[in-house]
Amino acid sequence: MRIAIDAMGGDHAPKAVIDGAVLALKETDATIVLYGDGSMIEKCLIGLNYDKSRIEVVHCTEVIENEDKPVKAIKGKKDSSMVRGFQDVKEGTVDAFISAGNTGALLAGGTLKIGRVKGIKRPALTTAFPTEKGISVLVDAGANTECDPINLQQFAFMGHLYAKEVIGIDDPITGLVNIGTEDEKGNTLYKESFKLLKATEGINFMGNLEARDIPTGLADVIVCDGFTGNVVLKLTEGVAKSFSKAIKEAVMMSTLSKIGGLLIKKGMDRFKAKMDYAEYGGAPLLGLKRPIVKAHGSSNAKAFMNAIKYAERYAKHDIITKMEAFLD
Repeated sequence: MRIAIDAMGGDHAPKAVIDGAVLALKETDATIVLYGDGSMIEKCLIGLNYDKSRIEVVHCTEVIENEDKPVKAIKGKKDSSMVRGFQDVKEGTVDAFISAGNTGALLAGGTLKIGRVKGIKRPALTTAFPTEKGISVLVDAGANTECDPINLQQFAFMGHLYAKEVIGIDDPITGLVNIGTEDEKGNTLYKESFKLLKATEGINFMGNLEARDIPTGLADVIVCDGFTGNVVLKLTEGVAKSFSKAIKEAVMMSTLSKIGGLLIKKGMDRFKAKMDYAEYGGAPLLGLKRPIVKAHGSSNAKAFMNAIKYAERYAKHDIITKMEAFLD
C-alpha cells in the first residue's frame, strides 16, 4: 500500500506532515510518498529515526496556497504538490492521496483530475464524529452547501458504506438531521429527502434526527447538506473547547477544587482525547473514483498520522468498487 501526502499543505507544513508520516510508519504497513519542495522535506527528515525504504520524496516546484482560486490553481499549477498527488493517485502509482491544503482546490481537483464514481452527482466530505457510543460519521461536512434530495440520498448511501466497511459498524443506523423527529418537519429539501430515504433499500433509515441527539450516538450515519454539516461540526468543536476551558477555570478556583481536579484529571484527559480532531485524522471525499482524504488545516503530527491510517483503511476496503457495483 502506497499513501501519497501533500507535504506543503496545512498550517504547520511541511514539518508536521513529515513528523506525522514518520509516526505512521510504526502504525501502518504503508510506504509514504511525500510531495513538495524536496530540499525542505529532506531538511525536515534529518535526525529522524525511520525506515528509509518506506519514505519517498517527489520534488514539486509549485504550491497551491489557501488564497489561490481553486479551479485556476488546479489548472495552472501543474507542478504543485496537490496536482502531482492527484495525477499519481489517478494513474494508480499510489493508492490514496491526503492533503491539508486549500479545501476548495482539493474539491475542484478531485472532480477535475480524478472524476466522480458513475452515478454520483456530487462528492461529499465525510468525517468521524465522536459520540457517547463511540464514532458516528457525518456526511456532508462542508463540500456542498446547496443540495437536492438525490444528493442527500447518495450521501446516506456513501456514509453507510464508509461506516460499515471502514469504521466497522455492522448495520449502521442512518439519521437525517432536522429540526424535529416528525416526518413532515423541515423545509422542502428535508421533507423530500425524508421520503426518498424512507423508500431507499440498503440503508437502515431511522428517520429524522434532532441536533441534540447527534452526540448520543442515536445514529451511526448523520446525513445533511454541507452547510448544515459544517455548522454542526464547528459548533461541536467550539462547545468542546469552551467546556474544557470552563472546567479548568472551575478547578483553579480554590485549593479544594484543585484537589478535586487531580481526582478527575484522567477522566478529563480521556474526554479531551475523544473530542480532539487529531484522533480522527481527516475527512474522505466520498464519491470520487480514487481515495482522497482532506486533513484539517491546522493538523499536527498526530492528526497526519491518523489521516494516513484512515486513508490506508479506506483504500484497503475498496468501498469505491462496492459503490460502483451498487450504482451500476
